[in-house]
Order: sequence, then structure tokens, then C-alpha cells
Amino acid sequence: MTRGLVLLLTVVTGFSGLVYEVAWQKILATLLGSHSESTAAVLGLFLGGLALGYAGFGRVSQRRPHLLAIYGGVEASIGIWALLFPWLFQGVLSLSLALPATSPGLGFVQDILLSALLIGPPSVLMGATIPLLTQALARSLADATRFHAFVYACNTLGAFGGALAAGFWLVPALGLVGVLRLAATLNLLAGAAFFALDWHSSRRMPQPPPQEPASPQASPEPAEIRQTGQGSRPDLISPAVALLIGFAMMTVQTVLIRLGGMAFGSSQFTFSMVVAVFVLCIALGSFGVSALPRVPRHGLLVVLWGLVGLLALLYLRADEAPYWAHVLRSLFQHHAAAFYPYHVSAFAAVLVIVGPAAVLSGATLPLIFHDLRRQVGELGDVAGGIYSWNTIGSLLGALLGGYALLFWLDIHQIFRVAMGAVVLAAALIVLRTVRTHPAIWAIGLAANSLAAIALLPAWSPERLSMGLFRWRNPLERTFEGADLFYSQHDKTRIVFYKDGPTASIAVKQLTAPDGQIHRSIFTNGKSDSAAPTDYSTTGMLALLPALFVEKAERAFVIGYGTGVTAGELAELSSIREVLVAEISSSVIDAAPLFDFANRNASKAEKVTIVSGDAYRTLLRMDGKFDIITSEPSNPWVAGVEMLYSREFLEAARDRLSPGGVHVQWFHAYETDDTTMAMVLRTYADVFEHVSVWFGEGADLLLLGFRDPDRALDLDRLERRAAQPDIAAGLRRCSIDSFPELLVHEWLPFGVVHATALTGELHTLLHPRLSYHAARAFFTGRTGRLNGTAGLDAANLGARNSFLVRYRERRGGRLPEEVRVALVREACRQKQTISCTTLFAHWSADSPDSGLRRGLEREIRADPDLAGAMRFNLVPALARLYGANGTAPESGDVLETATRATRLYIQYYLHAAPFPRRTLMDLWTRCDADPKLRERCRKARTQLEEFLGDLELDLAQGRS
Repeated sequence: MTRGLVLLLTVVTGFSGLVYEVAWQKILATLLGSHSESTAAVLGLFLGGLALGYAGFGRVSQRRPHLLAIYGGVEASIGIWALLFPWLFQGVLSLSLALPATSPGLGFVQDILLSALLIGPPSVLMGATIPLLTQALARSLADATRFHAFVYACNTLGAFGGALAAGFWLVPALGLVGVLRLAATLNLLAGAAFFALDWHSSRRMPQPPPQEPASPQASPEPAEIRQTGQGSRPDLISPAVALLIGFAMMTVQTVLIRLGGMAFGSSQFTFSMVVAVFVLCIALGSFGVSALPRVPRHGLLVVLWGLVGLLALLYLRADEAPYWAHVLRSLFQHHAAAFYPYHVSAFAAVLVIVGPAAVLSGATLPLIFHDLRRQVGELGDVAGGIYSWNTIGSLLGALLGGYALLFWLDIHQIFRVAMGAVVLAAALIVLRTVRTHPAIWAIGLAANSLAAIALLPAWSPERLSMGLFRWRNPLERTFEGADLFYSQHDKTRIVFYKDGPTASIAVKQLTAPDGQIHRSIFTNGKSDSAAPTDYSTTGMLALLPALFVEKAERAFVIGYGTGVTAGELAELSSIREVLVAEISSSVIDAAPLFDFANRNASKAEKVTIVSGDAYRTLLRMDGKFDIITSEPSNPWVAGVEMLYSREFLEAARDRLSPGGVHVQWFHAYETDDTTMAMVLRTYADVFEHVSVWFGEGADLLLLGFRDPDRALDLDRLERRAAQPDIAAGLRRCSIDSFPELLVHEWLPFGVVHATALTGELHTLLHPRLSYHAARAFFTGRTGRLNGTAGLDAANLGARNSFLVRYRERRGGRLPEEVRVALVREACRQKQTISCTTLFAHWSADSPDSGLRRGLEREIRADPDLAGAMRFNLVPALARLYGANGTAPESGDVLETATRATRLYIQYYLHAAPFPRRTLMDLWTRCDADPKLRERCRKARTQLEEFLGDLELDLAQGRS
């Protein structure tokens, strides 16, 4: 009964331990950054603490009474530390910012040491589980292997649950502080339960169990396996094997996480899924050992060589992972309800493919423990020593295989290194097990295996970097096999590829029929930007904020990408310095490949590229910036969500000069309404003055201002746009006139704050955004922001819209040639609402315009322009401007009013606002019809989610 309760409690503590690891990683990213160095450092500190705990508590366990009570105190101490962690962290963060650092490297080392003070003590305490419980409850040597395997398996099974729960539900639901409190509560309850179990056991068995060596009858294993007792030579092989396996499997896990990102997308869900598969399989491997009626003499030897073979099979087909993930993804397509079924299926697929090798790795430590058992009183010490060496190996795997080696090797080479480590471990067991010529056998097998590993083919960068996770529907030959599929769809040429510590970066080139070169940069298979294709967006990321500042002298750019933003800033005559924070060393290596399209940004004297995390770099930069530009636009990608957090935005705001501007690239595609509202609400919570512009397609540019007066000065904006350096940059963005620039304004100054944005904020301590964004990315739809047509927002939009004020300055009517330029620019940028609504506004103002009819023919003949225009809606939208009165276009007035209201909300454009009187007349006419009055009121109630405060306007009869 006692042992069963202990095993159950071990599941609980394993669950809390993994939850802690996830929470600490995210919290410490605030101190260390979200780059690869910080990830490796936090994991290294956690594993290093575990290793010390295993070794230390292994010695504590020897011949100590009341081990369950001691372990209860350990678990309670972990819980208390977790409850204090938020306050401890704030103190450490303040100390970090106060400490002087003569160099970035020294500052990072200081912060690692401070982080060790935070997570070192609880990590050491977590190392008590296996040695203390193995010693406390193993009844004999014959029982020790089985129970020890059970403890290891149950603890790891709990960790599997923690990986899934934290990654998919707990963090977004509770926040990081809430997660820590939950895990702390579990530890405190577990501690109390262990105290109670110790008290109960002491009453039943007041005398400690005998600690004599087991009799030969109790241990059926051969003498040579048990020769590690007192007086024998120290066993160096078993610790070495434990270390090598720890190194190999942590390295393999790191590689498979990267492969998972390129196959499924680099979201938090992918990371949690791959980690959970590994943890579950390790638990299953340990359960398998515990279920054996008798451990085979050569069990460890068979397991290790079997692991070598399974890893080799996994290696041979690994670069097909993106294709098979695409096949699976196409079965679920873009339905929101399929999100969890898809991830369950993906988990099952990864489990089937990776599971066999991970299961064998999970069996190795219990089998090593079985070979090393000595006396009953030394079981905890033996277990602690083995797991300490294994954890040191995992630590080396995290630091070397997961970080350092990636500066020189690609991930397929890292995988080979891991396979080589397993071969060496297997050879060491051959050396100890084989009786005839063991050295010859060990050296021969190792040499041949390592030679075979060296001859394995490299993985295909083209296949890995294709980004198939963005295709939600079946493509041509999707179900015809990897080779046929890739032959059909792999049309670009890779001119650069590097698996760096942070990400796998590819540069792909496509030559257009006219001979123009197009190059795109891909991060873990996801296209980030292209040159010159995305020039309209990446160029405006530099030029838009430069238009509003008094004098742009110093700029900070987050993310180098194609270098267009940095290059355009460097071209401005007033700019003295452009600092670029780039997290990926591989992106920096690839930078010269884009010089043909970015004004030679990588060689510009004004541009300095700093390798590091944006948050950490910005916090430690001296001085203020006139412009801060943030390029990473995909908050569903793990790590990018930090740039959208309230804390980061506050740091950016506080480092702006008095007239400075912050701009954030975000996109409405592959997102949803909730995600868009969260992004804008968080942004508006930090910046009191916000406007939103658009680049190309669904690319949105969020601008946060320190000086509202300068942001509204139309004359000054026009003068700035006419300056030779800025005008030249705008022309490179294909913007040839001032009105064409103004049409890019989507939400004028003040509209975002006047819009009722519902939902939560995104903060570092409650990181909701990446989870919402990943779910939105799954469906692949376009997000909308409802409510900007409400009375307050509409009034502010009409008052502050640059295009409205530009039109009013010309007597309320734009010249026909200006209208042509506006509509053409909106359609060229794939802005369906602006393109269609501006055309409808023109149609209502000038129904007989020859220029408008000529533009219509041009748009219909040009596929690039026609894709954004909805000609079928133009008559209905023109009626919203009062064209041809408000008579029903078809059917009864209720149908017309309902459809008009939906179009009013969906196609409302602050640059050409619909008059509110038009809708009011329709609904008033509907109310006036006795036959329709009840249906009319019911319809208006059903339309509340679209109407917003429009319903209030109608009810009060305001215009």
C-alpha cells in the first residue's frame, strides 16, 4: 500500500517538475533573452542542479532513517521556493539592471550566475526523488531493479503529463505565476503526504530494515556483474555509458525539435509535443524493465545496439519529415475544430516514428542500475551516481549538441555525433561483457559503426526548408510519395543554408522571366521576407516612422531579415547610426546575399549588427532612439511573442526620444479576430497614441507615438515626404506621390483607442498570444477588427484621417487623376477593402467618369489588380454613400437594411467614411412598415455583434 501511494505521488512530483522547467524557461527569458544561448543556459542550470542533487542525495540516502520524511521536507521546500519565486525574480532582475557590465558577454555571464541563484536550489532538491525513494522502499536486491524502474518510470510519466499540460493549457490559462502556484501546491501536498507515510511506516516498523549484503540466493546474477562492492576496482564503464547516453539522447531530442519545427511549424505546441513524446517513451522504457520477470544478462548490450540501429533508420528518412507532416496536415485542412484532433494525430505519428528509439533509451538507466546493485544500504547512492552522470551527459548534450556544435555543424551532422556517442556506449558494454577478446570486439564494432555513420547521406536542405506546414490543403501529388511530390514542387534554388544555434536559415532564389532575381529568407522553413518582393512593407518599416520624427538620427531595428529596413534607414541623410539586433548568427552570415536589393546594407558604415536577443539588447543599450522598428511579424512562432508583450513594448517606449516612433510589423493573414484584438489592445495599452498603416497585402504596420501633435501635422508630413532622400525611398517602395502614401493609412490616429477591443493583454508573466496565434495559424484565415465603425472611432477617423483632410484641403473633392492613383495603389497592394470602397466612393461621386470606367477596364485586364477588387459589391457600397437614394436594391427593405449593415461594417474605410444617415434611413423605413416592424427589431438584435454602438446611434436618431 505504501509503495503504491509513493509511486502515485512520484507521478505528481514529476508533473510539477516539468511544469517548473517550462515556467522558469519563459520567466528567465525576461532576464537572459529568448535566444539560443539563454535557452541552453537555463536548461544547463536545471540539469546541472539535478546532477548535483542526484549525487548529493545518493550519499544522504545511505543508512539514514526516515527517508520518506526527509523526502517530504525536500518536496515541501521546492513548493515554498516556487511560491517565493516571483518576488525573488523581481529582486534578481533589479540587481541585474543595476550591476555594471563592461561588455555584453560579461553581462550575460552575470545574469547566468543570477539565474543560478534562482533555479539552482530547487533543481538540486528535485534530484532527491530517485535516490531517496529507491533506498527507502526497495525490499531487497532482487526487488531493487524492479522498484527503481517503477520510480523512474512514474516520475517520468508525470513529467510527460506536465509537458503536455504546460505546453497546451496551463500557461495560457493561468499565467506563469499561476502555474508556479499550482505546481507549488502539488509539491506541498506531496510533502505532507510523505511525512504522513513516514509516520505510518514508523509505527508499523519502528526498527530500520537490516542492511547486510544480500545472500547469493537473493541475487541470481553472475558474480562478474556484481563485482563493484568494497575492495573492487572502481567501475568507470557504467558512469561513462550513462553520460554518453544522456549526451546522445538530449542531442537527438534537440535535433528532432528543430526537425519538428520545419515539419509542423516552430510553435510552442510543436516543442511541447516533441518533448512529451520523448518523456513518455523514456517512461515506457523504464516500465518495460520493471515488467521483466528476470533481467537478461546481456540486456543492456542488446538495448544499446538496438538503439544504434533504430537511430540509423530514423536518420535515413528524417528529411522527409516535412512531406509526411504535410500529408497529415492536409487530412485536417483548416477547420478550427480539428486543432486538437490534428495535434493528437501528430503526436501519435511522432510517437510511432521516434518512439522505439526513445523507449530503448528509457530502458538504459534501469539496466545500468541493475548491473551496479551492491548492498541494500547503498541502493540510493548507486542510483544517485548513475543519474548524476546521465544528467551531466544531458547537460553536455544541451550545451554542445543543442548549441555550441551548431556554430560549425548542420543538424544532420549533429545527429551523427549523437549516434557516435551511442556506438561508443555500446562498445564499452561489449568491452565489459564479452569474455573472449573483448577489446578486439569493442574496437572492431565501434570502428565499423562509426565508419558507416560517416558515410550516411546528408539531409536535403531543399526538403527541410520548403515550409509545407503552411499548406493546409492537398497539393498536386500530395499522396504520391515524397520523391514525386518534391520533384513537382521544389522549383527554387537554395543559395545559402545553415543550421545555426537559434534556427535553420535558408536563402532561396528565383529568377523571373524578365531576368530579375528574387531572393527569400526562410527561418525553420517559414518565409520571413523576400527582396525585392516585400519591398513595399520592409521599406515602409523604415520610411513611415522617419516621416513623423522631427529628425531621424538614431534607429534600432529588430531583426535583419533581408536588410531592406536597415538599408533604407541608412540612406536617410540625417541618420547617424542604425543598430540592428539579430538573434540568428546564420541570418548575419547570409546578409551579403541581399545587398543587391537593400542598398548594400551589410556594408553600410552606419549599420551595426548586434548578435543577440532584442529585449536583452534593447534593455542594455545606452541612449535614446528616434526610431525603433520591429520586423518579426509571426507571434505564433515560439520566442517572437515576446516582442508583442506589454513589458517589451514599455521598454521600447521608454527608449524612444521625445519625438520618437515605434513601428511593429504584424499581418492580418494566418490569424484571427481574437489574436488581432489582443495585439492591438496590448499595443494601445502601452502607447497612448497609435495609428495603423498597411504595407503589401495583409501586412499591417503599427505605429506608436510619443508626440501626438507631430503625428497629426499634415503639412509637415507632406514636406517630409518631399525631401529628396525620403522621396527616393518611397519611390523604391513604388509610391510615387503623396496621396499614394496616404492611402496606406488604415486606422487613423485615435481610432484604436476609441474601438472597444475585448480580450486580455499579452504580458511576459501571462503569455497568451503565442497560444492564440498558433491556433489562428492552424486555420489560416484573415483576421478582422470589428467595431472601428462605431460612433467615437468613426468621428476620430474622419477628423484625423490624412486622406480625408487632404481631400478637405482641396474643397472636399479630389482630382480624377488622384483618384486613379489611390485606387490603383490600393489594388496593387492587395487591399480589398480600400480598393473596392474607394472605387465605390468615386462611383457615387462621379457616376459618369470616363477615367473611372477606363480604370475599371485596366483592373479587369490585370490579374494583379483584379484580385483585390470586388466589382459585384460596388453598386451596393455606392448606395451607402447615398448614390441613387436608399431604395431597396432587391427584395424588401429588411433584407436590404441587413445586407447594407453588414457591408457598412465590413467595408468601412476611415479615408472614405460612409455617411451614417444612409443606414438610419433604411432602418427607419423598416421600422415604419407595420408588417416588418417586429422582424426588423429582431434582426437588429441579431446584428448587435456587427452594429456595435451603431444601434445606439440609430435608436437616438443621430446622424
